[in-house]
Amino acid sequence: MRAAAIGTQLRFITCGSVDDGKSTLMGRLLWECSAIFDDQLEALRRDSRRHGTTGEELDFALLLDGLEAEREQGITIDVAYRYFATPQRSFVAIDCPGHEQYTRNMATGASEADLAVILVDARKGLLTQTMRHAVICALLGVGNVVLAVNKMDLAAYDVSVFERIRDGFGRFVDGLGFSNIQAIPVSALVGDNIGKRSTRMDWYEGPTLLDALETAGIDDAEETGPFRLPVQLVLRPNLDFRGIAGNVVSGRIRIGEEIVGARTGGRSLVAKILGTAGEQSVAKTGEAVVLTLAGEIDVSRGELMAIPQARPTYADQFTAHLVWMSEETCHPGRQYLMRLATQWVPATVGQIKYRLNIENLEHVAARELKLNEIGAVDVAAAAPVAFDTYAECRSTGSFILVDRLSNATVAMGMVLHSLRRATNVHWETALVDKKSRATLLKQTPKCIWFTGLSGSGKSTIAKELELQLHRRGCHTMILDGDNLRHGLNRNLGFTETDRVENIRRAGEVARLMTEAGLIVICSFISPYRADRELVRSMFMEGEFLEVFVDTPLEECIRRDPKGLYAKALKGEIPNFTGISAPYEKPDKPELWLQFGSLESDSSVPAQVQRVLDMLFR
Repeated sequence: MRAAAIGTQLRFITCGSVDDGKSTLMGRLLWECSAIFDDQLEALRRDSRRHGTTGEELDFALLLDGLEAEREQGITIDVAYRYFATPQRSFVAIDCPGHEQYTRNMATGASEADLAVILVDARKGLLTQTMRHAVICALLGVGNVVLAVNKMDLAAYDVSVFERIRDGFGRFVDGLGFSNIQAIPVSALVGDNIGKRSTRMDWYEGPTLLDALETAGIDDAEETGPFRLPVQLVLRPNLDFRGIAGNVVSGRIRIGEEIVGARTGGRSLVAKILGTAGEQSVAKTGEAVVLTLAGEIDVSRGELMAIPQARPTYADQFTAHLVWMSEETCHPGRQYLMRLATQWVPATVGQIKYRLNIENLEHVAARELKLNEIGAVDVAAAAPVAFDTYAECRSTGSFILVDRLSNATVAMGMVLHSLRRATNVHWETALVDKKSRATLLKQTPKCIWFTGLSGSGKSTIAKELELQLHRRGCHTMILDGDNLRHGLNRNLGFTETDRVENIRRAGEVARLMTEAGLIVICSFISPYRADRELVRSMFMEGEFLEVFVDTPLEECIRRDPKGLYAKALKGEIPNFTGISAPYEKPDKPELWLQFGSLESDSSVPAQVQRVLDMLFR
């Protein structure tokens, strides 16, 4: 870490629990630094009269809280950026929301920061959200922390209040790895110790908030680290030019130095470096550049360019800290899309090693992660990716997980270390392949996946379908959810995590049976779209056929062949699909069977005929 120098830019965030005064502090700091223009000041006066909470005084929070919803509720929702400067250095201020619902926004801001100003309301002390924000800052590599004990005016400027909060915070973060912590008593509303030393707290002898920001050191690990350039695109405007475009996220490279692609291993020398102002001799961290090479190598978007002496890791498994940002719970075995630098690849969350108890930092055994929880997990990518650990390089050691169906970002992660596959485990290629087996059986292997509520008629239709296929001379196998739970899945319950694993195992068995050339008929409630899509991804195009047996819940309850709905309605069966657990209907099944009563003589045969028509059309 290097000390502050004139002209250096500091990116800092303000965070902490809701209503601790983050926006007010930021607005007051801008005021103290004369960073508010006349038109902004006039607008602030108007907004203070309309939305303010400080009487006749200026409400500085309104400088940052620009959304109508923020002003109506008096809270910060979105991340707000403000740029200002003093004679000592320039600043990018990132005002982050404190409400637990918007933790994902805070984490986004922290990922860009060099320093965190963590606010605490002197009246309330350390809260769970305060501690959560401190942990997230530590995980995201924010080494500098200013603990701003705010609203000291409402605590009668009592030194014992400040010392109690300062010492408690110090005990909590001990071991989190912060390189520097500075505690400052402030009052954002009246300006105590913001830009000028307060006369009301003569017992405090440390720096003001502005002094601390101007003198804070900046971690230069990425600037001095090994060269990394994630490739955004390859430019080919004509036959005579081919350039590799991207942002340098670590280190530097000069003309004539050797460069290597982490994925392909291709090497070449840098011939030219084109920056925003034209040709230059060196490309440094933070610059957007185009590199041309002396000898062409295989490079495409998603490649990570490095130097041969310090290559990134290239593997398909790693352990990472995960900040879960979705209301949909994280369950092992579920597949997502992962973006790491400029690479996109399907990835599966494997074992959850532990969940972090925010209040005492203990590692707690867990089988799932819920909204705003933090844990350590194993991640398996569908193909090898190039990465560093987060401690080595933020940009190439961080990633996001995206839901495959909704395209919503569900988690952000920081790589801890790579995982090596067991070297004695290999996929054995048989001398007789699936095509040969299918030819011998004179049929096309398929997986017909029936999904629907309990009692919808899945098993009835599936069994009749197998009978009709057998009469046609087809070789089949039927997999039923209840049957698998007597053997292969007997150790699984009905929690959401167990259901994910139940369907994953069933899908793997069905895939192996299609490898044998069989027509596999599967009957599972399989209530979650993501799990059904995971099974679909195991098969070749056109091999997996999803059949949705859409029977109304009322009819399923009336029929209740196993007496399960009666127990579920009494609360005797937890997590029962349709009653106390959701069923997510397929969006685009290959076949949608809609009917109510199965008692009709023609109902089941008619539905089976529709499946046969789909198979043999």
